[in-house]
Amino acid sequence: MSTTDIAGEPVPGDLGGTFSIGGDLPVRRIGYGTMQLTGPGHWFHPADMDMAKAVLRRAVDLGVNHLDTADAYGPETAERIIRKALHPYPDDLVIATKGGMTRQGPDQWAPVGRPEYLRQCVEMSLRRLAVDRIDLYYLHRIDPKVPLDDQIGELAALQAEGKIRHLGLSKVTTTQIDAALKTAPIAAVQNRLNLTDGDHDVVRYCTHEGLAFVPYAPLGAGSLATDTRAAITYLLDLSPVVLPIPGTSSTEHLEVNLSRT
Repeated sequence: MSTTDIAGEPVPGDLGGTFSIGGDLPVRRIGYGTMQLTGPGHWFHPADMDMAKAVLRRAVDLGVNHLDTADAYGPETAERIIRKALHPYPDDLVIATKGGMTRQGPDQWAPVGRPEYLRQCVEMSLRRLAVDRIDLYYLHRIDPKVPLDDQIGELAALQAEGKIRHLGLSKVTTTQIDAALKTAPIAAVQNRLNLTDGDHDVVRYCTHEGLAFVPYAPLGAGSLATDTRAAITYLLDLSPVVLPIPGTSSTEHLEVNLSRT
């Protein structure tokens, strides 16, 4: 596998070591988040579709085997780009996606956790990604209008049907994780965390329980871009369960994000 950057310099390939999500999905600890592969406000298509596909292919070339996406990115855009760029997928590629969030326009998001809607989300992600089973599926946000056990229960039913391998939660507290665990096993949590912002109580909880902690906005949504290596090193050093997923729409920035190890 080639591990050289755009200037021909070698890029180390261990990507922070490995972690096994749910005990049976080994991934390199630095992954790639696909939110930036959309238009302004995370809405509709990127300005350069060929570049979006090139970024995904380059990430895989450099050893990334954990991609994070969601049906709400676009909406539907990022999942479709993943399929166009990478299908048929490498055997070791883990694709995590999310459902339960609706979009009303650029930078507009609203949770919907009705069981029938969550089932539709899963079925459509399976179709867009062209897979028979989703490796890791997050409830994108807990819908406060729907009992949590109904939301997790429907995803657990889809897991029992073989359509989901592992379940995750996003933007949750330790109390909410405890509540979800009463209904189904949880393998991963995705909360905001970076050098300047984040809930360390959830990191400690995940470390104790052996759950993957996948920080979104690990570079502060671009605000820490001038100190990328320090920002990612900080996250990797917090706990062996932390799996940063820095995102970018540029192959040049991608290589910078992956070159710290």
